[in-house]
Amino acid sequence: MCQLLGMNCNVPTDIVFSFTGFATRGGRTDVHNDGWGIAFFEGAGVRHFVDHEAAMASPIADLIKRWPIKSKNVIAHIRKATQGRVALENCHPFVRELWGRYWVFAHNGDLKQYAPSLTGAFRPVGNTDSELAFCFLLQELRRRFGDSAPSLADLSAALRELVAEIAAHGPFNMMLSDGSALFAHCSTNLHYIVRQYPFTTAALSDEEMTVDFSEVTTPQDRVAIIVTAPLTNNEIWTQFASGEMKVFVDGAPTAL
Repeated sequence: MCQLLGMNCNVPTDIVFSFTGFATRGGRTDVHNDGWGIAFFEGAGVRHFVDHEAAMASPIADLIKRWPIKSKNVIAHIRKATQGRVALENCHPFVRELWGRYWVFAHNGDLKQYAPSLTGAFRPVGNTDSELAFCFLLQELRRRFGDSAPSLADLSAALRELVAEIAAHGPFNMMLSDGSALFAHCSTNLHYIVRQYPFTTAALSDEEMTVDFSEVTTPQDRVAIIVTAPLTNNEIWTQFASGEMKVFVDGAPTAL
């Protein structure tokens, strides 16, 4: 199946270090070579890059490794196709508008006999179960809350109900963000780490690369990295429980 990577911070931060290790799994240290993508929130906008080539063969992925785009919320994905052909329209993350802001979504899993009725404005462009689930989520949020965005607490409660409904059809590891929070749900594998003061040195598992975060941060910075499998071999990562959804705001999981 695919792999997911997310970042949620209290200040705009680049994801070059984490993405470098993550992209290596897209065709070199792992078999996720059926496309990749990444989306960065910047204010009300989103920088969105996708490619149907493997991340290790993609010049666009090389650009992301060298270009320190700073964002408070990032979602990335490397694909091993289970449903839908290898094509640009089937590359995650997917982007849609709801309540006057962009939403970004990526999924790892395989939903069986999943055919929700889509009656509103949200329709898939490709033919993956993932994009279908994303359209269903947004449709149901719009149906529940109408034209006005709910509070974060109400939104979180609604998403927990909806993702449980979808996960009844198969593994549903997913990440979703509107730029103010990052929602992460685990069916099988998902891990996270919160980096904050005092910062230390981290070493990637998939690349010969280290970084001393104390040299590139301030004492006020806080960064949460969420990923399918831990990216570093010298840090302690926390594993999600199966069926657990966490909400990350300003670089830390909330109590919602």
